[in-house]
Formats: sequence, C-alpha cells, structure tokens
Amino acid sequence: MSTATPSTTTYALPDGARPWQLHDDRALPADPSTRAAAREIYQQTRALPIVSMHGHVEAQTIDENLPFGNPAELLVVPDHYLVRMLVSQGASVDRLGIAPVDPASTVVPEQDPRAVWRRFCESWHLFRGTPTRYWMEHELVEVFGVAERPSAESADRIYDHLDAALRSDAFRPRALFDSFDIEILASTDPAWSPLTHHANLAAAGWGERVVPTFRPDPLLHLDRPGWRGDVDLLSAAASLDVTSYPTYLEALRERRAAFVAAGARATDHGHLLADTTPLPDSEAHRIFDLALSGVAPSPAEAQAFSGHMLFQMAAMSAEDGLVMQLHPGVLRDHDRSVLATFGADKGYDIPVQAEYTRSLRPLLEAFGHHPGFRLVVFTIDETVYSRELAPLAGVYPAMRLGAPWWFLDSPDGMRRFRETSTETAGFYNTTGFVDDTRAFCSIPARHDLSRRIDAGYLARLVVEHRLDLDEATETAVDLAYTLPKAAYARRG
Repeated sequence: MSTATPSTTTYALPDGARPWQLHDDRALPADPSTRAAAREIYQQTRALPIVSMHGHVEAQTIDENLPFGNPAELLVVPDHYLVRMLVSQGASVDRLGIAPVDPASTVVPEQDPRAVWRRFCESWHLFRGTPTRYWMEHELVEVFGVAERPSAESADRIYDHLDAALRSDAFRPRALFDSFDIEILASTDPAWSPLTHHANLAAAGWGERVVPTFRPDPLLHLDRPGWRGDVDLLSAAASLDVTSYPTYLEALRERRAAFVAAGARATDHGHLLADTTPLPDSEAHRIFDLALSGVAPSPAEAQAFSGHMLFQMAAMSAEDGLVMQLHPGVLRDHDRSVLATFGADKGYDIPVQAEYTRSLRPLLEAFGHHPGFRLVVFTIDETVYSRELAPLAGVYPAMRLGAPWWFLDSPDGMRRFRETSTETAGFYNTTGFVDDTRAFCSIPARHDLSRRIDAGYLARLVVEHRLDLDEATETAVDLAYTLPKAAYARRG
C-alpha cells in the first residue's frame, strides 16, 4: 500500500507557516513499550497491497478513467460520514451540493463547488476524534500533498491545490489505483446490471483487479417501493419472463451465473433482520404471486419472504461458490422526507438491534458445514460480538466474522472488535478488513488505520507475553492481506 503522494505540485504555504505533518505513530498505542512493538509490527504491513473486497466504488469510474470532478465532488458529496456530521450541525443536504432526484424539484442544490468546500473546511473542528478526521487527513496530506489544515482561512488555497492536482494524469482513477497499490477491488452491483464496464475492464486486462459483487436486495423485499419495476429489470437482464416464483428463482440463478462469469467473488445482502427461516414452497409461491399480481403482502408476509430468500441465496451460494455477505441491523433512510427528495442512501442510516443466534440457525444448520459455502456476517451492534457472532464463527466452518462496519470502522470500534471476538473466534475465523466506501481516495486511509489498530492490539499481546513477536507479525500480515483473499475466494 503506497503512502507516497503522486502529486507533482508544490503546496504554497502562507509566509512563515509551518507545513502540516501527520505523526508517524498516529493511532498506535500510547504506552511506550507497547508502541515500540506496534511500530515493528506495523512496518511489516504498511506496504502490503490493498485487498478491497467490499466497497461501492463503481467499475465505471475505473473503466472510463476520466478525470475526477472538482474537490467538493470528489471528497465531500459522496462521503456520507462527512455529510451527516455537517447536517447534524445545521447544514442542509442541498447546501452540500447534493441534487434532488426529481429534476423538476423546487429544491436547488448549491451550484458552486468552492462554496461546498468552504463549508467543509470551516467545519473541520467538528470532526475531531472521528474516523472521518483520520481518513481525510490521510487523503489530504499523504495523497494530495496538502500542507495546512482545513479552515475558513485556508479553504481556497487547499481547493486550488486540489483542483490543480485533479487535472493531472497522476490523479486519474487508474493512476491512483496503481499508486494506492490496490491488488483487487470489488464493486457492488444490482442483480440486473449488464456488467458492461466490468467486461470492458476485463478486455483491457483488468478483469482480475476489478470484480463485481451480486447485490439482489431490491428484489428480495416485496414491499419495497418500485419492487415490480425491479422485477422487470431482472427479467430483461436474464432474458427470462418472470411470471411466477419458479421463474423468479431461475432468473436470479441466471444473473448469478453472469456475475460468476464476470469474475464475481461474492454476493451482498443488507437486510434489516438476520432471519433466514425458509418457508414451505407453497407459501413462498403464494406470497410471491400475490405481490406479482399487484396486491401488497402484509408486512409480516414480506418479512417472512425476505428471510426465506436469504436461505435461498445461501443454497445458491453452496451451488455456485459465491461468498455470501450479510450485514443486517440498519434502518435505511431514517428521514423519509430526505429520502423522497434526494433518493436512497441520502436519508441517514441508523443502527437497530439485531439478533443472530436464532435467526441464522436455519441457514447454518443447512449449510454451516458445507464445503462449498462461505458466509461472512457483519454487524453494527457491538453487544453481539462476544455473545453471538464470535461463538457462531468459532464453531461453524462456513462462517466468518466480518470486519467492523459502518459506525464501528473507527479506531476504538476496531480495537473493541478484537477484544470481544478474538478470545472465542480467534483471528482466523475473521475476514480481515473491508473498507465499504464510495469515497475512492479514502481507501488507503481506511486500510492504513485498520493495520495500525491491529498492530496495536497484537503488540499488547506481545508485551503481555501472550504472543511472540514473530507470531504477532505473521498474524498482522494475515489480517491485512492473506485472510481477505482467502475469505473471498470463490468456493466452487
């Protein structure tokens, strides 16, 4: 993982100003003896290639390799961590440059990207103590060569520096992909995606570097607005008329096969609950046919069907070898008015409590020992790590515990994850880090933070004489590089 900036421009500081520098020991333990061991461990992982197996950078970005837009468009608008903090302090979504989904809307977004950037810079203090601060510092200093902290006074100078850098070939997507030393990146794609950009990348020799991930969520929730239209998209993509429950399953299998042919390693499922209880075929037929006919199923029926379909997705994964990722426990788009105006993923995702032990039991009883099946489970409810998820991952060979995700991919969240899961699941029933980001330039920052936190946790085990240094170093390399590749290897 490269930390050197590809910038070819020199940052112009005001007279007498000292350049902004990041401490090389940032996020490492404060205790001197532990920090010394952590430094040694981290040095063995900091330059490893990035294995990014779960994220939301679009293949189109890498395929077209066009220059990124302005600094606000690249670093502010797509970063929902950053946006939600500014909104919490009174900034409206439209004032941050986010456009409404309806072109005829009376809501007019901020048109001046420099104004959006200024709003971010003058609010820099709001991010103290947050992972967003760490990631953005890394991006600005290590990637772009910015030499002063964001502020109302420095905003325009930083903007001009970033804007000049983004016009250079060194900051096009493929050049950054190489400078970040990304070995493989997985996008997340709807089930009906034609995968055109992945095909283009494969033809250009990038087929093993950028791979799709099958995301069927909209099709599995019968009460989701627009569900019937999404079924039509599935039908067209699969070249199969979905007129019944059996043809629906057939179309999903057809699309999974297309993803496998395009190099996919995994599926991705973001349900509210973790329920995987299968329904009798007759009941699944009845509920699906009801929805297909235009009659809305009851909330209980819709929820039962979505749980049933998670079981069916597991059965298909056992057949085709795609790793199944499950990350429940998030109430999507909490503010329905923001959802209606600005679209999905703009209305603030909020965690809810999720139960796993009973919910995953049907799936794990059926496939937990299947040699062709792999399940990676994420959570944003820390209370279940030691109580439910670590014990499950610590016994079922098909299950792996996913990295801290969403609100937990923070320094202390990652540290607590190791503390609460390792004693039961060990290190080798986890997947290593996934960055889960749309913000392309934050990928190296996120992986770097994870490597530092793991180095610190392992260093504590060394100074407590629970691990030897060579074991800790080997484990750190596995967590950063070996385990993600192994966890997301297709099983078929």
